[in-house]
Amino acid sequence: MSASALLHLLQFASPALPIGAYSYSQGLEAALESGMVRDAASARAWIARHLHEVMAQWEAPVCWRLMQAYARRDAHAVAVWTERFVASRDSAEFRAETIQMGYSLAQLIAQLEIADADLLALLRQTPEVPLPAAYACAVAALDLPHEAALQAMLFAWAENQVLVCVKSVPLGQVAGQRMLLSLRPELEAAAQHAQTVADDDMGNWAPGLSLLSMRHEAQYSRLYRS
Repeated sequence: MSASALLHLLQFASPALPIGAYSYSQGLEAALESGMVRDAASARAWIARHLHEVMAQWEAPVCWRLMQAYARRDAHAVAVWTERFVASRDSAEFRAETIQMGYSLAQLIAQLEIADADLLALLRQTPEVPLPAAYACAVAALDLPHEAALQAMLFAWAENQVLVCVKSVPLGQVAGQRMLLSLRPELEAAAQHAQTVADDDMGNWAPGLSLLSMRHEAQYSRLYRS
């Protein structure tokens, strides 16, 4: 990877990107409230299971297909996978999360003027833009290597989950970094799986996570929006 591509990737996978990722826990806060996550061991187990059963099985494979579709300027494939991803959000919070962050990233792409007119037209062809579609558009606009971009997406997700645990379990900063370091081989395996899983084997079947998300919508005291 060239130095410029690496720097672009670091920027667009950074928690500092102004799309609000820090304000979501993706069900983790509800797991903390219920006592399912209570210490470093249970936090790591939660993140790893979410990674392999949801991220590697659905979110990352959809992102991988969207990156390829944007690279080919394939309007049909972009529309199909964008609509499928939005339809897969099975709670109001999960749907609002991806639409809000997708909208924010799409606006940022336009304001930074990194995408050509064709890419912007592909991005705007559906009424709702989820985060994976906007991210895939940025990857195409900056001509980033797809494998590295997928790994960066998964790392950014894991980093945000660990930060939730650092603030809310709570864990120490060193414990959080130790956990993130220990997840490296699992992140690599998830990225590899996402690139090879067949369409018919994809899925986001995680009823427990869905129920926690719905419970979180009515949770009395909360710091995160999901």
